[in-house]
Amino acid sequence: MKAAVIYQRGELPQYTDFPDPVVKNDGELLITMKAAAIKHFDKGTASGRHYSAGKEQQNGTVIGGDGVGLLDDGTKVFALGISGMIAEKAVIDKRRMVRLPEGIDDIAACALPNAVAGSAMALRFRANIKSGETVLINGATGFTGKIAVQMAKYYGAKKIIVTGRNEETLKSLLTLGADQTISVMQTNEQFIEQLKIIHNDTPIDIIVDYLWGHTAELILSCLKGHGSFTHKTRFVSIGSITGDTIQLSSEVLRSVDLQLSGSGLGSWTKGEMEQLISEILPEMFQLLAHDKLKVDTISVNLKDIEKLWEMEVSDGKRLVVTM
Repeated sequence: MKAAVIYQRGELPQYTDFPDPVVKNDGELLITMKAAAIKHFDKGTASGRHYSAGKEQQNGTVIGGDGVGLLDDGTKVFALGISGMIAEKAVIDKRRMVRLPEGIDDIAACALPNAVAGSAMALRFRANIKSGETVLINGATGFTGKIAVQMAKYYGAKKIIVTGRNEETLKSLLTLGADQTISVMQTNEQFIEQLKIIHNDTPIDIIVDYLWGHTAELILSCLKGHGSFTHKTRFVSIGSITGDTIQLSSEVLRSVDLQLSGSGLGSWTKGEMEQLISEILPEMFQLLAHDKLKVDTISVNLKDIEKLWEMEVSDGKRLVVTM
């Protein structure tokens, strides 16, 4: 079969022939791949930078962790891969697949799940979102951030505040459910002042953070109390686009009712992961099929993977490889 293969970490994937993956037990299935998205996670694991990256394979590794494909009977499914998914064929775990609704677009369907995992899991299981709450999404102009805006709205958020660099993309989030925008291109003082005004007016219940780094420091400093009772805020870290570490004053932790947690592989329980597959993703695919979720994608062909692996995808779009 043809596949996108990395032979050494740090190198570009190659479009090449590779042995077909083999089903090893009754819990696995071989599927014919139709499309697979390229995420930061895929690039991180392929390069060895992501904390979940396994050992390097001497004979090459097919890249891609999930995608859309066809079962032997023609049923279209989204699935997590046991073998690499940016290939003509892949082996999947029967327990980690979702049958897709009729009429759904392959490219949109494979772009959505990673963003749902990166937003709905945080909102539901770490933040325990309730209808009527105020949500701040830090770094909302990326693909997952855009989905997070829509997820927060779907789960009943009364007010959604979004931050980001790109002014045009920030404004576009107002059409997806955001109520107020904050540019991270302001000075620190302007950013803090704007956020404090918002927090005083409508106390922030949930912060979903994709940036970490300096903006997370600024946001946490805005929550610092002064010895009186404070509003409880649940801060969930999902990404670290602008830096993996921060300085956090212990006074912030002591002076405010703050819940600080993370959402990602390793932090989810087995039950939460099962719920993602059995309940959350099927629900989101139905919304997508009925045009109630908006996703922006750029599609490329598998044979062009070497040229497009490091392609910069702007304006919150997801790069999808078709087979």
